[in-house]
Amino acid sequence: MPTTMELQNLPFYGVGLGFRDPFHSEVFLHRKSIDFLEIVADHFFDPSPPKKLQLELLRANFPLIPHGLALSLGSADGLDSNYLQRFASVVELVKPAWWSEHIAFTRAGGIDIGHLTPMPRTSASLKVIRDNIRIAQDSIGVPLILENITETIEFPGQEYDEAAFLGEVLDQNQCGLLLDVTNLYINSVNYRFDPIKVLHQLPPERIVQLHFVGGHWDGDILVDSHSNATPPEIWELMAEVIKYAPVKGVILERDERLPPFVELVSELENARSLFQRCGRI
Repeated sequence: MPTTMELQNLPFYGVGLGFRDPFHSEVFLHRKSIDFLEIVADHFFDPSPPKKLQLELLRANFPLIPHGLALSLGSADGLDSNYLQRFASVVELVKPAWWSEHIAFTRAGGIDIGHLTPMPRTSASLKVIRDNIRIAQDSIGVPLILENITETIEFPGQEYDEAAFLGEVLDQNQCGLLLDVTNLYINSVNYRFDPIKVLHQLPPERIVQLHFVGGHWDGDILVDSHSNATPPEIWELMAEVIKYAPVKGVILERDERLPPFVELVSELENARSLFQRCGRI
């Protein structure tokens, strides 16, 4: 388990992009605007020769951070050992400074749910995720950072609010935080709380990486769809995070309604300016 000092000693990566196959040529054409890439580890499980070649090419040109979608750290029935082994193989190929997964479960009772599901914020959940993280860390000897998700379900009998639960998960497991600024903002809108107040309840020394992007409205619910440009409210919140915590890197995650790549580059440069204003670069 990484100590707080080890988290603080992780390299500063700057501004990067969540890699998707449609971006393959563009990331090389705009190399100067992209400091690092986050790859979805699941996309490189048991890679075919062309996929392995793609990974080697990306690794030769960018620092890479593997990001998981379905390790299901919140599953009460434990981790899928085959999935964990395949994830570990990607980490071994990439040799990253850190790797990331979600504070969520995607599997229950042997059934693949197919999406990230929030955990009940209870002491029982804390034990479940603690046991699973210990197993994951025994298999992958690289610092793990954990991502907050959108709270699509409000469970009855919650014992912690969002900030307190995140803090307990991070402290009990000595992990860093991948603070998804968009998810924090979306939760604040949908559940009507002050995101700055929640931010200032989180341990700044554990905030390693950020995600940002725009979502969309579905009636009166804001949805984390990764489908639009980052709105002003999220830029403002991200500026507060970068002032508050020694962030090592930020990643733009765009998956739907992909715009011309130059629009993504413009967002990356906007993110870079936030670091420059704080004297970080």
